[in-house]
Amino acid sequence: MAGNISSEKIDLLIYGPIRPILESGFPDQYVLHKAENHADLERLSPDVVAKLRGMAVTYHTVRADKSALGKFPKLEMVASFGVGYDHVDTAYAREHNIIVTNTPDVLTEEVADVAMGLLIATLREFVKADKYLRSGLWQTQNYPLSVGSLRDRKVGIVGMGRIGQAIGRRLEASRVPVFYHSRKPAAGVSYQHYPDLIEMAKAVDTLVIIVPGGASTSKMINAEVLKALGPRGVLINVARGSVVDEAALVAALKSGTILAAGLDVFEKEPSVPDELKSMQNVVLLPHIGSASVVTRNAMDQLVVDNLKNWFAGKAPLTPVAETPVKGR
Repeated sequence: MAGNISSEKIDLLIYGPIRPILESGFPDQYVLHKAENHADLERLSPDVVAKLRGMAVTYHTVRADKSALGKFPKLEMVASFGVGYDHVDTAYAREHNIIVTNTPDVLTEEVADVAMGLLIATLREFVKADKYLRSGLWQTQNYPLSVGSLRDRKVGIVGMGRIGQAIGRRLEASRVPVFYHSRKPAAGVSYQHYPDLIEMAKAVDTLVIIVPGGASTSKMINAEVLKALGPRGVLINVARGSVVDEAALVAALKSGTILAAGLDVFEKEPSVPDELKSMQNVVLLPHIGSASVVTRNAMDQLVVDNLKNWFAGKAPLTPVAETPVKGR
């Protein structure tokens, strides 16, 4: 890994959608190249491919896999936008001494806010109630009492990283009992830990999903988990669509196996099954967990700062665990 200070120009690739902070955040020492998708990579000149040293991956739908990373023989660093980085081939990066970074912390509170809002909106039927008022029905009769409520609920959080803990703090403030499932107990967390997801689903009536995507969590919320959650069950997913078996969820909602769901993420975004869109017991959001101007700007700035640190000979601010930085 080089990353040494040099008077030479540093060639960087903005891979994915371009945004103002990414486009204007680098000094004249850097030469920016752009590729919005995998096909655009094929159009880069051999000279650019040979010189490129850094890459900013600007959205989770852009695949920075082996075929993409392997094109660039001098690639030293991939700065990924977002806390999840399952779209980046970290195994390939590690094998080829490429540092990968993500953008944690700056989006923690925003995503936790959305999880809490989505939970309450789902339980108290805010979307249905809004449509009821706009239709004029309130003029003739009051909106029916909601079956769901945050009161008398037990919430199990699947994943207890930074965002999971922030969700837990909000639930505690609302006087809601909190439990969690993870592979091992989280340091400094006092909530009851369940090493077995099925057992936690049986013990609670609400699941909030906030684990990374990838092969290890694919379809971990399956028919068995949903059955264990039971007929009062509510599922909230602000993680990755791949974590939930979408077909099993549709079946559980249709059959009454669980009560309702609030979803910010989907298996094949931006496509959402028509069956989910037609259901009245589901609240659907277009993956907006961190999507405020202030938070997305902070995430973009962290992408820029990670790359600038690296090529100034410093350690990047937020390297991922799979590609640890040594000697800085």
